[in-house]
Amino acid sequence: MTDPSIPSGPKPGAVGKHPDAKNWRLATKMVRGGTNRSQFGETSEGLFLTSGYVYPSAEEAAARFAGESEGMIYSRFANPTVGMFEERMALLEGADAARATATGMAAVTAAMLCYLNTGDHVVSARALFGSCRYVVDTLLPRFGVDHTFVDGRDNDQWAAAVRPNTKMFFLETPANPTLDIIDIKAVIDIAHEAGARVIVDNVFATPILQRPMEYDADVVVYSATKHIDGQGRCLGGAILAGEEFINDYVHTFLRQTGPSLSPFNAWVLLKSLETLDLRVRQMCRNALEVADFIADQKKFSKVLYPGRPDHPQHELAMSQMDMGGSVITVEIKGGQAAAFRFANSLSIIDISNNLGDSKTLITHPRTTTHQRLSEEERQEIGITEGTLRLSVGLEDPADLKEDLAQALSSV
Repeated sequence: MTDPSIPSGPKPGAVGKHPDAKNWRLATKMVRGGTNRSQFGETSEGLFLTSGYVYPSAEEAAARFAGESEGMIYSRFANPTVGMFEERMALLEGADAARATATGMAAVTAAMLCYLNTGDHVVSARALFGSCRYVVDTLLPRFGVDHTFVDGRDNDQWAAAVRPNTKMFFLETPANPTLDIIDIKAVIDIAHEAGARVIVDNVFATPILQRPMEYDADVVVYSATKHIDGQGRCLGGAILAGEEFINDYVHTFLRQTGPSLSPFNAWVLLKSLETLDLRVRQMCRNALEVADFIADQKKFSKVLYPGRPDHPQHELAMSQMDMGGSVITVEIKGGQAAAFRFANSLSIIDISNNLGDSKTLITHPRTTTHQRLSEEERQEIGITEGTLRLSVGLEDPADLKEDLAQALSSV
């Protein structure tokens, strides 16, 4: 038996240490979900900075390694602080289980590689974050996994791309940086009819605005580096899915390959989750005000924001999302030279390729996040020389609008 004086921490992937946790409302889950106090009764979640664990006996060590006894073995496998973060994320998403990873890209890569085999086929939306696209079009083919890119907005293209060996669909919605909106339920239905699993990268929407599990998504992945941390401090990722996918595929893959989340980063992310709803909703309100301001500026030829009625898929976005999100994509007249002059002239807004931060950030996707794509590929998904991605933070929107206005005078 496990020595009761040694806190073993939460069982990896288990949901809701409190018996009523699943029935709590969202704000309560964000503050208290997954909390597992040690014998010291700490108010804040305990930070367990340890690589290994001691056992009360050799028999107990053998039982834990054999899976016959609950308890920690090694922090590459599980850690009490990381376990609390996993439980809280699962509660927020409405998932049966979760596994944390060192980064968002570790989550995306592990969710695919743990399941796919040589000879399998993946159907993916073509509008993706640059690193996600690398995994699909460069990494997977090295292991004999084929792929087909489709315009994610066109349900018929998803259906037409299915092959007998299609095992997975992958999508982002809203997409990075084009803010394409994909009909989650329709695409999931197409995939499931073909016997394929669906991975949804929900980074832009966060679990506050959109919960793909409600549409029967098989797997949801996050870069916790973005809104979940929200303050530019640490890296992290999460894979959320049913017990079967986590236990049969994800758990062993992570255990043996080791893209582990640092306990310190997990603790930082736990504290950030307490304010996620407040931060995301205020960012969305700020983003809508800034997007309305940008739309009135003649030096921009395009403004895309899902919360505005002029977004091509506004109605679909608002049927899936509670608000329009924190990201605005614009196209400035004058191409890359004008985009650079504009970005360099900003005094409050920072140039950075991160997003979801409390500080407003701007980046030029063609030369940063999507620089490895060919010009043809960038044009295909709508990234031009003048495209800029603006992640709106928590500053006063009046200050942001003034900063944008003064920077426009340089163009």
